Amino acid sequence: MSQQTPSPAPTPAPSTDEQPTGMTRAQARRAEFSIIGLCLVALIFIFQPYSLTLFTVGAGLAVLGGLAFNLVPFCRPGVPASKLVKVALIVLAVLAVAVGLAIGSAKLYAIYLTG
Repeated sequence: MSQQTPSPAPTPAPSTDEQPTGMTRAQARRAEFSIIGLCLVALIFIFQPYSLTLFTVGAGLAVLGGLAFNLVPFCRPGVPASKLVKVALIVLAVLAVAVGLAIGSAKLYAIYLTG
């Protein structure tokens, strides 16, 4: 009497109806070009010779664009948009820490000068 072991059940093939995870190629390209466009607008505002207000806005946009440029490596098809948001929040947290350190050191310097 030979004992036969049942063969394992075949695994089902993945269905083709599943939604792809992450950004599509068009969404990733749109995010990347938006960041690059922001940087170009900032440069145009900085180097225009007509308005000091536009220069000020351009300087702020240049800082924001420089920080946003850290997101470009994550603007790829298949990367979830939630990961892009997570990286953006990390970049903003680093900016907040840098601003806090700058303001704190300026206050300490003012105390040093008056003391």
